Amino acid sequence: MKLYLKDGTVIEGQSFGAKRSATGEVVFNTGMVGYPEALTDPSYAGQILVLTYPLVGNYGVPDKARFESDKIQVAGLVVSEYSENYSHSTAKKSLSAWLKESGVPAMTGVDTRALTKRLRERGVILGELVHSGKPKGFVDPNKENLVALVSQKRKRIYGTGKVKIIAVDCGMKENIVRSLVERGAKVIRVPWDYDFTKEAYDGLLLSNGPGNPTMCEQTIAHIRKAMEKNKPILGVCLGNQLLALAAGAKTYKLKYGHRSQNQPCSDISTQRCYITSQNHGFAVDGKTLPAGWEEWFVNANDGSNEGIRHKSKPWRSVQFHPEASPGPTDTAWIFDEFIASLKKGRALKDDCAA
Repeated sequence: MKLYLKDGTVIEGQSFGAKRSATGEVVFNTGMVGYPEALTDPSYAGQILVLTYPLVGNYGVPDKARFESDKIQVAGLVVSEYSENYSHSTAKKSLSAWLKESGVPAMTGVDTRALTKRLRERGVILGELVHSGKPKGFVDPNKENLVALVSQKRKRIYGTGKVKIIAVDCGMKENIVRSLVERGAKVIRVPWDYDFTKEAYDGLLLSNGPGNPTMCEQTIAHIRKAMEKNKPILGVCLGNQLLALAAGAKTYKLKYGHRSQNQPCSDISTQRCYITSQNHGFAVDGKTLPAGWEEWFVNANDGSNEGIRHKSKPWRSVQFHPEASPGPTDTAWIFDEFIASLKKGRALKDDCAA
């Protein structure tokens, strides 16, 4: 099996996934664990994922109840050393078997450290995993509306709490839903282009998702309209970019993105640094935020924006994942504060009604 990069590089290895080829944007993740969660994260749609941790597959694949979506989302997988022998109390099958069942190609026997260094120096590169024969050509997934491909197609309701949250599914990870329901919320999950402005709700959540945020014109228009209601808004990952675009700011593509479980982010107001889980290739240009808005968090490594908030309105968002999965839960308090504010607002509303 071979991985062809658009810069002319050709890397050889052994296949351990589906016997087929795949094209996409080649990106890397530096996490040491969590490959089932990473592979099922819709934010990886259209991408060939390189895992830098040297041994992958050693704890198998758990039950799908803990996946971040209902299927593998990556276009392909590249690892240094695949372990067919796995051992874990929750394992249901091997990684290889899962990939084959899902029709996703994968390659092992690769110097992923050298490949990652190339991606860091040159930026993410288009690539093609070829199982046999010659490459058919590179395809840039960022030219497609990937959000439309991964967003759920119908409205779904989770939980029975009094606080009602509209969650705009742009490729939402399941642990975001679990995190909100566990905190006593009723979550109404709607498709990315659904006009939620006509719905009754206490708060609005903008989810994570893949690709270029400017492709989500309908979502951005609905967010702008929702701002007229002055109700609380919380954005996560892509949601940070969508909220910024709705406010009038700009976004840009990072050289090689942030995909790991140890990204340091500093709260600008307190200077406290949090270790966060991330998966994104685009970022908000903090310098373009309009009057009334401010940066909330910044990345301690490269200074890029990691969150924004309005100075007087209940609107805020973060570029990282408070729900983690995989990764640290240092910033789970962001969900706590969001739900607490909604419950307070609901209590005041009920008192007024009484």
